[in-house]
Amino acid sequence: MSGRAQLMWDEAVTGYDFGPEHPMDPVRLALTRSLVSAFGLDRYVDVVAAKPAGESTLRLVHREDYIEAVKAASENPGAADGAYGIGTLDDPAFAGMHEVSAMIAGQSVGAAEAVWHGDALHAVNFAGGLHHAMPGGASGFCIYNDASLAIARLLELGAERVAYVDVDVHHGDGVQAAFWEDPRVLTISLHEHPRTLFPQTGWAEETGADSAEGSAVNVALPAGTGDAGWLRAFHAVVPELLADFRPQVLVTQHGADTHFEDPLAHLAVSLDAQRAVQVACHELAHSYADGRWVALGGGGYAVVDVVPRSWTHLVGIAAGRELAPESVIPESWRQEVFARTRQLGPMRMTDGRWPVSWAEWEAGYDPADRLDQAVLATRRAVFPLRGLLA
Repeated sequence: MSGRAQLMWDEAVTGYDFGPEHPMDPVRLALTRSLVSAFGLDRYVDVVAAKPAGESTLRLVHREDYIEAVKAASENPGAADGAYGIGTLDDPAFAGMHEVSAMIAGQSVGAAEAVWHGDALHAVNFAGGLHHAMPGGASGFCIYNDASLAIARLLELGAERVAYVDVDVHHGDGVQAAFWEDPRVLTISLHEHPRTLFPQTGWAEETGADSAEGSAVNVALPAGTGDAGWLRAFHAVVPELLADFRPQVLVTQHGADTHFEDPLAHLAVSLDAQRAVQVACHELAHSYADGRWVALGGGGYAVVDVVPRSWTHLVGIAAGRELAPESVIPESWRQEVFARTRQLGPMRMTDGRWPVSWAEWEAGYDPADRLDQAVLATRRAVFPLRGLLA
C-alpha cells in the first residue's frame, strides 16, 4: 500500500456554481486548493483527477428517473422539474449541472477506490461531502450524494464494514437514508439539533431500520455548542462505536459550517476544534480501519476566513504534514484572496484557541447540562442495540 495520500482535484469542480447570490460560493474550493499549494502540501500528496461518475455508478444510490431529470435540467435550466428538488432556491438549476456534479462524485468514488485497492492510505476530496442529496431528489445544495456513492462503491468492491462519521453542522440525512437498512454501514452524525436547523432530522431515536438496528447514530447538539462541548460529544460517542464496529474503511465528512462565523447555523466551534477532530479522525482510522481513510469536505459558508483554512489543515493531516495552528499564512495567498473577493484574508491558521481542551465523558455526567443530555440520549438510544453500555 502506498504511504502517500491522494488529493482528488480537478479544476472543473469549481463549476459547481448555483449563482452569485447563493451561499455555496465555489471560490471556497479554489481558495482551498491555492492555500494547499501556498503551504507546499501538494508536494507530499499525489494530486489525482478521477473520471466523472458514470451512470452505472450514480445508479448505485440514485434513481434513474432522478438522474435523467438532472441531465435535462443541466441542458435546459429553465425547464427544471421542481418535483426532484432542482430549480429551487436551495438548488437552482444551472447549465452543466449534471456534468460537474458527476465530476465531484467521481472524485469521492475515486478516493474510495484508491484507498480500497491500496493505491493510497488516505484520500481527500474537499469538494465532496454533499450529504443531503437523496436517491430521488436534490436537497440542501446537494445534487449527487458523493459520500453515499463512495460508500456504495466500497460495498460493491467487497467491503463488509464501512463507517461514516459526519461532523457537518447539518445532519447527514442523505447518507443515513441511503444505508438505513444496511448493517454493513455505520453512519454517525454530529449536528445542530433538528429543532433549530435544516434538515430537521437527526434525532437520537433515529437508529436504523429493523434489519440494521443501531447502524444509524445521531448526536443532536444544542445551538450554541462550543469547542469543549463539541469535542466532548465527539469523543463520548465516536471512538467507542468504531472500536466495536471495526470498519475496514473510515469515511469522514468535514463540513466547516460548525464554525462560529458561519452565517447559516448556530454552533460556536473554532477552527482549532475542527482541526482537533480532523486529527482524531486520522488517529481513529489508524486504530480501527488499518489506516484506510477517505476524507470529504461538506458545508461551510464563511468562504474566505474559515473554509480554506479548515480544509487545508485536513489535507496536511492526511499528507502526514500537519500544519501548526500558529502557522503564518503566506502573503501570496492573502493577495489572491483580495484579488478574488475584495476581502482581507486571515493571518494565521488558528483562531487562537489551541490547544483545545474538553472533559472526557468518563469524568462525569451533569444532568442539568443540555450537551450532556444530548450525548446521553444518543448513547441510550444506540449503545444497547450494539451490545454496549450506555
